[in-house]
Amino acid sequence: MSIYLDNAATSHPKPEAVIRAVTGAMTVANANPGRSGHAAALAAARIVLDTREALSGLIGAKDAMSVVHCFNCTDALNLAIKGSLHLGDHVIATALEHNSVLRPLCGLAARKRITLTLIEPRPDGFIDPEDVARAVTDKTALIACTQASNVTGAIQPVAAVGQIARRCGVRYLIDGAQALGAMPVDVNALGCDLYAFPGHKALLGPQGTGGLYIRPGLRLSPLREGGTGSASDSVLQPEEAPERYESGTVNLPGIAGLGEGVRYVAARLSQIMMHERELTGALMEGLRAICGVKLYSPAEEAARAGIVAFNVGDLSSSQAADALSDRGFAVRGGLHCAPYAHRFLGTLKRGAVRASVGHANTFEEIEAFVEAVKGI
Repeated sequence: MSIYLDNAATSHPKPEAVIRAVTGAMTVANANPGRSGHAAALAAARIVLDTREALSGLIGAKDAMSVVHCFNCTDALNLAIKGSLHLGDHVIATALEHNSVLRPLCGLAARKRITLTLIEPRPDGFIDPEDVARAVTDKTALIACTQASNVTGAIQPVAAVGQIARRCGVRYLIDGAQALGAMPVDVNALGCDLYAFPGHKALLGPQGTGGLYIRPGLRLSPLREGGTGSASDSVLQPEEAPERYESGTVNLPGIAGLGEGVRYVAARLSQIMMHERELTGALMEGLRAICGVKLYSPAEEAARAGIVAFNVGDLSSSQAADALSDRGFAVRGGLHCAPYAHRFLGTLKRGAVRASVGHANTFEEIEAFVEAVKGI
């Protein structure tokens, strides 16, 4: 494979323990968790619980049952948004959001189910929490904010927004797609009611995994209803979490792999964070020195995740990404499913090239990448 710098889309490579766990779940524990009492089914249920507990420990959740297994971060965000809102509610989100937040909200707004206020970032690419506070009305039911932009990597002031949400008594959702596994996350310190995350990015798990933290005591309307393996005498959806939100057979091989990914990251989080921060700094420095390269990511090291967005000369982002692919580098060009973020950057027509580092990248790879950019 080419040198991989597309970790913001999905991480590569996965740890060997993750791969073994996926295989083990399809052989040793190949049964339906929560549906039977035989040994294989109990082993499968243990995998699901162990992963839930590992996730809750990583985010500082006080109750492991507050973590719901989802099929990806988009699934989790849809549950958080659609499970929270009612006709006539007002929602505040930001112009930096991924389409996984924008499309559910804009769809509800287009159907006149809700009203929506989108907060524009300051010129430096960060949201001003006071802009959020000024947008709150007596009908505001939800505030949604990305923790780190999937375009520029800019880490947003999510804890400060959480203080405003608590003060105003408004439910608060954080999109942790580019954050969890790449930086410390404590849902209590962040003041969020809902925290959505993918399993296949910085948590190093398989695709088709993710989850949603739901603050204990908070009740959402489920997106799906059906078999849960519990309360089977009732034709109504269970009230208790997490069964209320996990109808149908869960992705056991994916959850098994995710559990190993979480344990791998939890044991090395500070080292991973420092390594990725240093790699990103070297990448920024190298690109900044090239005439004709325009950078969009924050200059301050502590203010960004491991994402660098840029353009090269007069090339479209797709042309530049293709040229880099031809030279053996995997990056992503385009709009990254965040059109309003690109509108803010002035790149809505050409997009941007996004290089995103991961735990396994090296400084030699970054140096080679910078030389390749010089070449185009």
